Amino acid sequence: MTQTVSIRLDDNVITKLDALTRTTERSRAWLMAQAVTAYVEHESWQIEAIERSLAALRRGEAKFVEGEAVEHWLASWGGDAEAGAPECE
Repeated sequence: MTQTVSIRLDDNVITKLDALTRTTERSRAWLMAQAVTAYVEHESWQIEAIERSLAALRRGEAKFVEGEAVEHWLASWGGDAEAGAPECE
């Protein structure tokens, strides 16, 4: 089952959307449905991952890496002495 919804979009977005409709030979409705579906899937995945992490934390099963260790590791990327990934504790 599908439902019709309406949204307000900025004129600039509509201009770009219309350009995409011409290029892709798809309708506005199809492109907007694809965009909303992709957004909802991405956000749902992210929220589920956060909820799993919080549940592990509450059970005392979460592992952590200090932020400074991650920053040091990332700062070393591309240099002559690239550090290994920090270990979770």
